[in-house]
This record gives sequence, structure tokens and C-alpha cells, in this order.
Amino acid sequence: MYIIYKKEADKMKILLVAVDAKYIHSNLAVQSLRAYAGKYKDNIEILQFSINHTEEEILRGIYMQEADVVSFSCYIWNISIILDVIDSLKKVQPGVKIWFGGPEVSYNYEEFITETKNLDGIVVGEGERTFYELVEYYLGIHNDIDNIKGICYRHSARQEKAQDNDKENNNDIIFVTPPRDFISLDDIPFAYEDMESHKNKIIYYESSRGCPYSCSYCLSSAYLVVRFRNMDLVKKELSEFLNHKVPQVKFVDRTFNCNKGHAMEIWNFIKENDNGITNFHFEITGDLLSEEELQLLESLRPGLVQLEIGVQTTNPQTMQAINRRVDFIKLSENVKRIKKAHNIHQHLDLIAGLPLEGFDSFEKSFNDVYHLRPDQLQLGFLKVLRGAIVEDECKEYGIVYNNKPPYEVLSTNELTYNEIIKLKGICNMVDIYYNSGQFAHSIRYLEHFYNGPMNLYLSLYNYYVNKGLYTLAHSRMRRFEILLEFFIKMINNRDVDNDRANEIRVFKEILLFDSCLREALKNRPDYVGAPMEHSRFRKIRDELKLSRYKIHIEEFNYDIIASSELGRPIEKEHIIVFDYSKRDPITNSASIRILPNDDY
Repeated sequence: MYIIYKKEADKMKILLVAVDAKYIHSNLAVQSLRAYAGKYKDNIEILQFSINHTEEEILRGIYMQEADVVSFSCYIWNISIILDVIDSLKKVQPGVKIWFGGPEVSYNYEEFITETKNLDGIVVGEGERTFYELVEYYLGIHNDIDNIKGICYRHSARQEKAQDNDKENNNDIIFVTPPRDFISLDDIPFAYEDMESHKNKIIYYESSRGCPYSCSYCLSSAYLVVRFRNMDLVKKELSEFLNHKVPQVKFVDRTFNCNKGHAMEIWNFIKENDNGITNFHFEITGDLLSEEELQLLESLRPGLVQLEIGVQTTNPQTMQAINRRVDFIKLSENVKRIKKAHNIHQHLDLIAGLPLEGFDSFEKSFNDVYHLRPDQLQLGFLKVLRGAIVEDECKEYGIVYNNKPPYEVLSTNELTYNEIIKLKGICNMVDIYYNSGQFAHSIRYLEHFYNGPMNLYLSLYNYYVNKGLYTLAHSRMRRFEILLEFFIKMINNRDVDNDRANEIRVFKEILLFDSCLREALKNRPDYVGAPMEHSRFRKIRDELKLSRYKIHIEEFNYDIIASSELGRPIEKEHIIVFDYSKRDPITNSASIRILPNDDY
């Protein structure tokens, strides 16, 4: 039995530390741990940082708390920072006990604690009940840490003789207790007791744990059992978010719609209780959606829901290799139908570096998904997570990956590192010119000049590199100028006999149109000439009874929308009024009103 010196219970302080990807994110893990141990909440504090904080800022914040036990929530995006912080923390606060928990340390815990000398213990797997018992241990309510299931911990070998089945290393004994059974989700209290402290943050929430699928790259494949929270509790908690008008609730359920009844009941509830502000984000499997679910989704307020759909690949051999079964034809039909309703933001994912998928195969997957016109297309890269099935398959598929977090793929049998670099560049260009939504018509026009959309973004990336632009920071307006320079170079290099001057003129107007859709221009770009006369602007504004601060007016010589769709200049003189008081809830673009030029 391992016993440590403990303070009096009323003086003992246990600190839960979260280091999130962004400051705006809430951390569900530490909130759930404290809620479950609510009986002892006076002894438990939460401290939240983001990865944008410096190591010194995090260290100072923790040290100032003067905690006796510090517990960190560990993920691939924050583990490197946390390891650096605890090295310094042990130097300035030698007596502090440090515990880790989370997916990054739950699958190789013995190796991890052996290598991390300043770490006292790891909570393995699901942590609420385990953390509760650890709190009681440190408060002196019980003295037998050996009976706490689901932990891996160390103490000095000099304190007592090692048992035969313990691992001894440099005067330390590493103890591992039996695994803990899953608890009922209904036993976990509401995680966000103080909603005011989460004002204006993205709230992470779960109504289920587990996933019915066994995708080889995902940690969820380790637990195929799906557990659901009682629907009455879920509705009560969602009501809290709605009543406080939080901007976004992000469900972390791995496959939200794996149970149709569960998904339908929640979607119906948020529809019936819509406050006109809160947005709900769900990760779903697109090909599972039934007709009934599609009809319900089509009936929702624009902007109430956004969907993240993991496609990952459209290569059948790759799907088989990663134990993934997706009916891409059905998924495509559902995505197109939802897009037609224009009320739900759709975010589709692809993963580069999967087994059996080379550059050409990934290009096909990219183009297949791109042609569905999602609102966002996220290109991720395979991460060989410890505990995932793919970790044991690296030799078979020639997967080489970085040994440091986030363990990202460097090459495979089918994909070279040089091709990975190109895909990274394409990813960057997609984020700038597609996912931002700021260049929608400009990019649509450019697509007509390339053999496949991925080739367009590869050409853009190559242009940035060749011009020395790739590693520089650029303003939004500079991105428009670069796109024009790229277009002019591309047009001038073409062998096709065309009216280059006319094509450049229409592209300049398309760029102007895209610029104005998001915000009024303070300074009109030089490449489109002088602005409309102020007297004509005032006449239009007065006749339409519009506020000068909420609108912008431009005149055009081309039909921008038709030209973008068809890929050729279509002349049409007209005036467009951009109204920023009426924005599209899906694209955030201003509403437009087209007026005949002759009337003004």
C-alpha cells in the first residue's frame, strides 16, 4: 500500500488544468471531472489555457494556485507543452503531485510514466469515477490507492519492497491497477454548473460515448459499445444552453446519428426550442441519413445546425484497409439534398496518407468530395495514434510517421514525403481560397481553366512557392491581388486563342464582387478603376431608403454570377447593392439587389 503525507482536508487543493486548442473552446473533460467530484468541489479548482499561451504563462498560472495536486487533460495537440511545463513545475514546487489523463496517455501508460520522471500517476481511460476516488485519497478519506481501479502510478522503491509483478526502474516502482468498468453516463452531473463563466465560448457536450465502427486510424475503435445519456437529462441540459443563448454547442458524440431515434429526438427538441441564436454542431455519418431525418433537417432554421461528415476517402481498397464502410453514392445524394435546402452548413473531411492511397488516388477522392460543394472541405493528414489499430499496421503499409505529437504521416508505400509537402500546400490554398468563403465566385470561374479542382489548388500552391509568397503573411486584400496576378499569368501562358483582355476584365469584376460580399471596401482596388460617382450612390440609397452605413453600391459591366458559373465573360451593365444588415446565415455574405444601370 502506497501512502503519502496529506494536508488537512480543508486545506488540500487539487487543480485541474486544461490546455485547449483555442481560448474560445470550453474543456468538457475537466468540467466533467469536477462535476462528478462535486461533493469535494471546494477543494477542486479549474485552470484553462490555450496552446497560444507561452510555457512561462502556464507555469506562472499553475504556480500561483499553490495546489497540492495538479492534473492535466492530455491530447496530441497539448502534450508537448504540458511535458515542458511539468519539468519546470517540479523545480519550483518539488512537493506537488502531478497526474495525467486523457487519450494521449491512456494506451501506453506504463511506457509513458516510466519515461516521464516528473509524473506521479496516470488516470487510464474514462476518468470521472477514478478522479473522484483519487480526490478522496488525497483528502485522506481513504488511504488505499491500490484499490483505485484504472490508474498507473509510481513511488520510490526505497519506500517498500517491490512486488514480483511490479516494474522497477531507477529506484521507482510502477504500479498498474485493474481497469475500471464503464460508468453510466446518467451518473455524471451536468458539466457546466456556472454557465456565466462560459459566456461567449464554444460549449462542448456529449450525449453518448463510443462508436459502432472500427476505423483503424481512430481511437474510438477500441470501444465498439455505444452508451447514451438519458434523454430527459439531455433535454434539460440543452435547455440551459438555449436559455443562456450560447453561440455554439458542439456535440462530441463520435457518430451522432448511429441511433436514428436518439438523433431525431434531439434534432426535434432543438427545433422546437430554437432561440434564434444558438448553433448546434454534430459529427454524423452521411450515408446513414434516412428520408425522415432528411425531411427534419430540411425544416430547421437556417444556421441552427451544422454537420461535419467524415468521408476520409472514396477509394474502395483504402476503405477496406481501414475497416470503413461508406456508401459514397448515398452520402453524395444526402449532401446534395441538404445543400439544396440551403439551411445547414456542411463540413466534409478527407484524410491524406491512408493505406493504399497514393497521390493520384487522393486526387480522385479530393475531386469527388469537392464536386459536392461542401461549405468547408477539411484536408487532414493521418495521425498514427497510440492505441489505434493502424499503429500495428505501419510496417504492412509502409507508413512512416513523426515520433513526436501529433504523430503525423511522413510517407507511405504509395505516398512520398515530396507528395505530402504538395498536399500540405494544397490544404493551405483550400483553407485560404475555398474554406474562407471569401473567393467563392473567383474560384468558381478559375475552376473552368483546370483539369480537376485539385489541380487548380496545386497550381496556386506552386505559384505561391515560385513567387516567394508561400511563407509570407498576407492581408485579405493582398490575397485578391495575388489571385489576379495568378490569373493573368495563367491566361497569358495559354495557347488557346481567346480574348485575354476581356477575360481579365471580367475576372477583375468577379474579384470586386467577392470582395464586396463580405464587407464594404474602404479603398477600391486600383485594378477595377474609379468608384461610382457619389451623387449616383446617394440617389440609389435615398430611393431605396437604405442606411449608408449598412450598404455598399458598385456598378458592373458583366453578369458576375453567370460568368462564374459558365467560365466565360457575359456582358451585362448593372448596379449591385450589397446589404450588410441582411447576411446569408450559411455563407455570411451580404444580400444583394441588382438594379438596371439605365435607371441611374
